[in-house]
Amino acid sequence: MNVQEILQTAGDRASLAATVKSVYGEPVTCGDRTVIPVAKVRMGFGGGGGSGRHNEERSGQGGGGGGGSIANPCGALEITPQGTRFIYFRDPVRLAFAVGIATLAAVWFFSRKSGE
Repeated sequence: MNVQEILQTAGDRASLAATVKSVYGEPVTCGDRTVIPVAKVRMGFGGGGGSGRHNEERSGQGGGGGGGSIANPCGALEITPQGTRFIYFRDPVRLAFAVGIATLAAVWFFSRKSGE
């Protein structure tokens, strides 16, 4: 398989996975309320190549490729007779990271101030 075929295959697979259903889940209805789960979907892929001679005894070749995807829930759409709203799911890891950075900044700031 040459590099062009590898990239074409990776692109075809990514386009098959990148559908609306990857982001919006199946709606759930209860009475007059419908909830549609929403996810953040990220994809990436790459490829490699090569050619030429390695040395006099062997001809050079190359190839390679790979990809991946990840989906994280980020909220839900709630549809009622009163209207539609987006309910955001807070990311606890991101929140903990922000609190940690703020704490380190405060410690650094106050340690410098007390040393003056």
